[in-house]
Parts: sequence; C-alpha cells; structure tokens
Amino acid sequence: MIELRKDDAIWIIKINRPDKANSLTRGMLEDLAVSVETAAGQAQAIVLTGEGKVFSAGADLEAAKAGLATDPIWERLSKAIADFPGLSIAALNGTLAGGATGMALACDLRICVPTAKFFYPVMKLGFLPQPSDPPRLSALVGPARAKMILMAGQKIEAKEALQWGLIDRIVEADDLIDAAKSLADDVVAATPAHAARIKAMLG
Repeated sequence: MIELRKDDAIWIIKINRPDKANSLTRGMLEDLAVSVETAAGQAQAIVLTGEGKVFSAGADLEAAKAGLATDPIWERLSKAIADFPGLSIAALNGTLAGGATGMALACDLRICVPTAKFFYPVMKLGFLPQPSDPPRLSALVGPARAKMILMAGQKIEAKEALQWGLIDRIVEADDLIDAAKSLADDVVAATPAHAARIKAMLG
C-alpha cells in the first residue's frame, strides 16, 4: 500500500489505499519511514503523495482504536522527513487530515490540488497531536491560526491554506507530480553536499 518510484535522484513515495481514503496502518507508517530513511542516503529529493482524491485521512480507524493514534511511529516518520538532507516535497493530491498532517508539516515544501482541505480534529477526538506537529504548524501559520486548526477544529480549504502559508502553491491535479519534480530541478542538478549545506543554513 506504499509505492516507491525512483525517478533518477527523485524518489516518489505514494500512499495507495484509496478505497480507505489512504488511511494509515502501523505497517504503512513503518514502510513510509523506512522509505524516507533509505532515501536519505540515495536520493536528492523525495515527493510524498497519495492515490485518489484524498492524500490521507490519518490513522486507520480500527488501528487508531488499538493505539496507533499515540504510537511513536508517527514521530519516527516526521523525524525522518525533517532530517532528509535533500528537498522534501508534499504533493497533496487531496484532503489532508489528522496525524497524516505531520508528514506534510515535516516537508520542506507543500503543494496541493485546488480541492484539498486541511483539518486535524484532535480536540474533538480526545487525542493530543504528535509532539512535533504543533511547533511546526505554528512556525508556518502563526500561533493563532494553529489554534484555529488544532483547538477550534476548523477545516481549511486550499486557497485559505495558501494565504496562511500552510501550503506553498496550488497546482492542478494533472500537473501535480510534474510540478513537484520541477521544484527539485536545481537540487538534483547540484551536488548532494551543496544542497544539504544550504538546507542546514535555512534551519
């Protein structure tokens, strides 16, 4: 349910469970983490995307009931993405919800289709967000807007997400992957060490 396509120095990692809104099991999260960790030594850019009209609905409902919502695997995945030395891009093919938000927040860049929506209903569900998610969210959109999402439970549409800085660009669905790959052109043309040094300077 996690597909990996190596396009030269760009690895495209896709969640492929559209019949379940790309909801994530622990095994899928493990596969995602391993893919990103492996890419760190081999790829110069990674693109995270999904199949269908939803990027991910977050934790699989049954798995969440069994404890996945608070499993450390989420933080392992987010850390692997944040630590990736090249360029990481979330190419959001649709709605991003719940714990899956951490993947996008950990990426360097986020692009999405016009129909994408963003929500993280931890207040309603009674869970705490993963520890690294609130500071990353607040750094992108500011504390008040982070509270709009995490505390007021607001669902944010693509245009508003762009205005807030939650995403960096809106792209038509047919162009999504090509657009993501084009953002990595300069990184791929450079040496991995050069890209890693510039990324480190940006913090």
